[in-house]
Amino acid sequence: MQKAKLQHTTVAKTGQVDQEWFIVSAQNQVLGRLAVKVAMILMGKNKPEYTAHVDTGDFVIITDAEKIGISGTKAETKEYDYYTNHSGGHKYVKYADAMAKKPEWVITEAVRRMLPKNKIGTKMLTKLKVYKGSEHPHAAQMPKEIN
Repeated sequence: MQKAKLQHTTVAKTGQVDQEWFIVSAQNQVLGRLAVKVAMILMGKNKPEYTAHVDTGDFVIITDAEKIGISGTKAETKEYDYYTNHSGGHKYVKYADAMAKKPEWVITEAVRRMLPKNKIGTKMLTKLKVYKGSEHPHAAQMPKEIN
């Protein structure tokens, strides 16, 4: 009878994870599909040392936010609702209006809703940087391009 080999699982610890910077262009991409990929990178699920209770994710820069697309008839029918914490404060914003005023918010909101709803999820969202045009102030971090 042979002795079984023990395999050890690596558990990441806070502060010991190397975080990289990635850049993605939103031009000609679908909102939901882009948000899924970005959320996975922010959570760190693309790394072998992913640990659920530790922020192992990387930084993501999204450029060309105003050029993102959406499938089907959602451009005319999709609405975002929020509450202002005042009585009668249930508000609705149409997708087209939100894209015209602040397309960065539309992408950030799509990614935020795919992250964990806790303190770690809030910290993960701070690593997302979204910009309207193709210019960004993070050239010093030397981000890697993702297709």
